Amino acid sequence: MPTVILLDVSLSMSRPIATTDLGSTPEEYQRRHTAIHGINTFLDYLSSHYKLEFVSLIAFSYLWEQLVSFTRDYDLIKAALNKVEAFSKTCIEAALNGVKTIVSDEWSNASCQVILVTDGSLGVGLGSLKRSLHTCHSRQSTDDKFPLPFPFPCKLHIVCVGNPNDSDVRMSLPYYQQLIDIGEHGGELHTLDGPVSFRSVSDCFQRLAEKNYSPFCGTLNCGNFSCAIQLFPKPEPYVSRCEESGEAHKSLSVTDSVDIIGFVDIKDVGSPPTIARHLMLPLPTRDKQNSDSTNGKEKDIKSGKPEEEEEALDDGRTPSFTVLLHGSLKVQSMVAIARVQKDWYGMIYSWADSKKKSSLILALFTPGQNAVQWLGQFDNLTSCKEFLPEKLYSDEEKKSPFPVRPGDKRSYSQSCVVWIKPTGLQSDIQKVLRHARKLPDKLQQFYKELNRTRRAALSFGFLNLLSAMADMLDRECTLLPGSAHPNAAIQLTHAASSLRSESALNPFHTILALQTNFASESAADR
Repeated sequence: MPTVILLDVSLSMSRPIATTDLGSTPEEYQRRHTAIHGINTFLDYLSSHYKLEFVSLIAFSYLWEQLVSFTRDYDLIKAALNKVEAFSKTCIEAALNGVKTIVSDEWSNASCQVILVTDGSLGVGLGSLKRSLHTCHSRQSTDDKFPLPFPFPCKLHIVCVGNPNDSDVRMSLPYYQQLIDIGEHGGELHTLDGPVSFRSVSDCFQRLAEKNYSPFCGTLNCGNFSCAIQLFPKPEPYVSRCEESGEAHKSLSVTDSVDIIGFVDIKDVGSPPTIARHLMLPLPTRDKQNSDSTNGKEKDIKSGKPEEEEEALDDGRTPSFTVLLHGSLKVQSMVAIARVQKDWYGMIYSWADSKKKSSLILALFTPGQNAVQWLGQFDNLTSCKEFLPEKLYSDEEKKSPFPVRPGDKRSYSQSCVVWIKPTGLQSDIQKVLRHARKLPDKLQQFYKELNRTRRAALSFGFLNLLSAMADMLDRECTLLPGSAHPNAAIQLTHAASSLRSESALNPFHTILALQTNFASESAADR
């Protein structure tokens, strides 16, 4: 899950502190410098133990600014931290609005974590945290709504780099805790163990990283094969809630042993509902780690190669069951059904984000035996050879025992229309207009995209889009050049009038091309 670091750069963070952490003589630093040192400690931990985490940096005072977008290059964030300057007063609500904006734009509804770094100042005046929390439940305007809880799952961690014995800091801690409670997805308030210093701030960030960013290491078992693995991101406990009261009554955690119980064709498992997906990576075995630690220097002396290059070569030569499993699933078009807890299952499959890169993914089902209903109970699954006649299991007449795919095509087998962002709607409208400008050559494609967009607008209740599309087609008709085919203007006028008719509101109705002599002649010419 991505992480957003919110750094308070208000004037209160510029208050000086005297410390001897970095030298024998006392030197004067600002609280902002200690916060930056703590963030660097956190980034160093990620680079060593949690390298795949995407991190973004936002600096805020009364306004907010995203200094670094989501990246795995933590050196970019460190470089941006060195250029941070102090600004006006603290306004935490503005910073939370910034988090809501960038996470929704780049990650949609994905889970994330936010680390708010401040010094215990609540702000003053209109944008103070005390005033924001006092009015967050009484706001009527949608535009002025308090950003918490976020529209996506988010853990809010607050790091206070102020002296916990300071009266102002003690007064602000309940407000910070109230902020975490309003977020509804957990988090923790982190304070220093003593006065403000580089060491105390660094220790605070180290505790936060070790508790919330510790890698998940376990063992993948399949018969006599076993392999040490790491799952990223770390699987969160599944909390089941009572349907009537909504209260949590059961919590399950993924065990450190992932057992493969069988293999199923991709076409049989289809696209089952999942609650989480995790990247599965191989880890070196303990014996290999011990031998590398004792003989690493000797290898470097003999080979004359750097230590990192030698380790990379060793990893490439070491057999790994995950590599074998990944290649087999990819070639055979199958998935592996795995047990991660009693009555909790998932599937392991090969997923490609591009033509050159593919990864091994563990997707977790909802706990229970009937998580994938068309497969039945997982404990009852067995080999097809156990209950199918030999002729049905032959390569020539292989038949699936699961009622997943019917013989005829259904509407959901086509690409679905998704209008989560304005760009999706704009793309579909532009596709209709592109075909309209190439009439009558693109006659069939034009009406196909027109009906596809019309049905999507009806399913979403976006009825105004029909009249807007009709106006656009009328405009395209007036913009046709003099050399355009006469059938183009006829079809555009017909389509625009059809969108304005009452039959266009019927989702089962299909707008057909107007039969003209021009259409038949052009078809005969082609």
